[in-house]
Amino acid sequence: MSSIKIKKGDLVRVIAGKDKGKDGKVIAVNHKNNTVLVEGVNMITKHTKPSAANQQGGIIHQEGPLHVSNVMYLYKGQPARIQYQIKDGKKVRAAKVKDAQAVIID
Repeated sequence: MSSIKIKKGDLVRVIAGKDKGKDGKVIAVNHKNNTVLVEGVNMITKHTKPSAANQQGGIIHQEGPLHVSNVMYLYKGQPARIQYQIKDGKKVRAAKVKDAQAVIID
């Protein structure tokens, strides 16, 4: 089982599915199901009953989960792979853009 290299707050591009090519910010990461929620991508319609939080009820549009394999990290607008490196005894994330050196992002 591989670890999820995408974190909350990362800018990602959808690389597969109905929203292929869209960019967005990661809202949440679910490590148990290997899914991510991306702002403005994979919008679903949900019918809700009136509650204390939502007095009116009705139809709500919200983001649906995407499998983590269907998104790719964006580094300066370009899709990049994420790798881990050891710098000064600490494990840090690095982005590797096609045909270039890896650049530390965290």
